Amino acid sequence: MEEYDLIIIGGGAGAFAAAIKANELGAKTLMVNYGLPLGGTCVNVGCIPSKNLLKAGEVLYYSQHHNFSGIKLRVDEFDFGKTVQEELDVVAMMRKEKYEDVLKNLQNVTFIEGRAKFTSPTEIEVNNPSFAEAPAGKQKYQGKKFVIATGSTANVPPVEGLKEAGYLTHIEALAGKIQPKSLIIIGAGPLGLEFAQMFHHFGTKVIVLQRGNTILPRVEPEIASALQKYLSDEGIELYTEAETLSVRKVGLEKIVKAKINGVEQEFRAEEILLASGKTANTKDLNLQVAGVGIDERQAIKVNESQKTSQDHIFAVGDVTNQKLRLETIAGREGTLAAKNVFTGSRDSINYRQVPYAVFTYPAVASIGMTDAEVIESGGRCSCKTIDFSKVPKAGAIKDTRGVIKMVINNENRKILGIHMVAPEAADIINQGIYILKGGMTVDDVIDSLPVFPTLSESIKIAALSFTTDINKLSCCV
Repeated sequence: MEEYDLIIIGGGAGAFAAAIKANELGAKTLMVNYGLPLGGTCVNVGCIPSKNLLKAGEVLYYSQHHNFSGIKLRVDEFDFGKTVQEELDVVAMMRKEKYEDVLKNLQNVTFIEGRAKFTSPTEIEVNNPSFAEAPAGKQKYQGKKFVIATGSTANVPPVEGLKEAGYLTHIEALAGKIQPKSLIIIGAGPLGLEFAQMFHHFGTKVIVLQRGNTILPRVEPEIASALQKYLSDEGIELYTEAETLSVRKVGLEKIVKAKINGVEQEFRAEEILLASGKTANTKDLNLQVAGVGIDERQAIKVNESQKTSQDHIFAVGDVTNQKLRLETIAGREGTLAAKNVFTGSRDSINYRQVPYAVFTYPAVASIGMTDAEVIESGGRCSCKTIDFSKVPKAGAIKDTRGVIKMVINNENRKILGIHMVAPEAADIINQGIYILKGGMTVDDVIDSLPVFPTLSESIKIAALSFTTDINKLSCCV
């Protein structure tokens, strides 16, 4: 049985980051991947393909729906299948350049395809029919250290008739070349809303059913409320307090029965897309044999340095019980896990200084604490919320959809959080990394001189609102 310094289970962002760091440290490493191709969710069925199609939808939709009365454009041709194929081509290119080619340069890393499970705390069994030399296609490997990075899978809610009627997850929705004329999306988190607007922009009639009382429940209420209005104004049907009761198929249609604020209603569409959360991929790993603890949601419990209940086993990314599930976080956790497992360091991530975004248009972006989180932690804060009609660039481009909210410490005026919905919000929010890491106050931001006119000026204008009436300021101030 071959022994490795490190065995990585998974092939996505977290796994690759761990492999790159282990390779730098000279550790003999085995990476075992099963399910999605190399690159995992992000490059194959997540960030990359969805952002490609979102942009394509924006080009199509906003060429016809804009505020410039002197411009009239007509779309003579739209090929949904070709648009999806272009997206798949981009995925293939990036998977090759960013993962397959990178793997070839990792001299200390061996890669195999197969389903891995623990047979002891220091041993795994990999099932792959191509292992001709092993009985039943199974091979065992010994590891001194482990990093688990197996990601997560879309939840399938226990709704009567759902499996029989059929449904899509984000995986099928990103690969299908036949556009549905109508679509019911169950869930109004980031994935649900991005796909809702994507398909709406392509011309599909979209209905979104959200079980909770708000879309994007983790987002500041003012931001979520504004986005809900913008999406509804475009023509997307959004229902909150919507409990999905049952699904049945009649002919080519799928009929969803839901209870909306206590009243039963039926909705019809060609397809149903599930966007009701994800579950950590742990059930086939045989973690109990390894002594690795999981929580009630089947996610691996880790400490701040990504260590599990076993000192030699670390876990990163969506398979863990961390709240933020982002590609950037998985990658950084993978790097830190490989470093920590070999050097004994306890490096960790300050998750409050990590921004996230929802790539609708306008987009949602956030970093730091909400005012509710400050209050829950026993702190005292002040908040200001301004509309993008106060941002000169927004007026110049005739798109004033947008809201920004800033949360500051009452006593020292340090900025604790920045939350927004706006065009290009995902790019603008990156300023927040340096504002929070640098412990900047509103006065520090007021003293800065951003380029004029830009949408990113909104952060300075929000800071100014704490000290003056921004309605009485000229553009250049």
